[in-house]
Amino acid sequence: MKVFGREPALLIAAVSAALSLIVSFNFGLSAEQAGAIVAVVSAVFAAATAAVTRPVAPSAFTGLVAAGVALLAAYGLETAPETVGALNAVVLAVLALVTRGQVSPTPAPAKPTSV
Repeated sequence: MKVFGREPALLIAAVSAALSLIVSFNFGLSAEQAGAIVAVVSAVFAAATAAVTRPVAPSAFTGLVAAGVALLAAYGLETAPETVGALNAVVLAVLALVTRGQVSPTPAPAKPTSV
């Protein structure tokens, strides 16, 4: 299955990273708010990636790490919202490339053949 000629997992990772990058433009968000938004985006997009790939574990791990980095940056470190978004975008991009070799798209359902 391909979307716009690309694998869905790579497109989902790119959109997730782009949304994390948008947070880095600091639209009046506190670091905690930015971290929460980025963590939710990471978790939701990781679930979507896991739904379209097999095995599920690498995609789930990527989302967990990305969400954890966002939450750590927001609540554990004194960082600006721009840094939270940028950190998450980098983590998502790197982990998407690393886990790409470990997953494959889910096979399309077999079409019934007429007898």
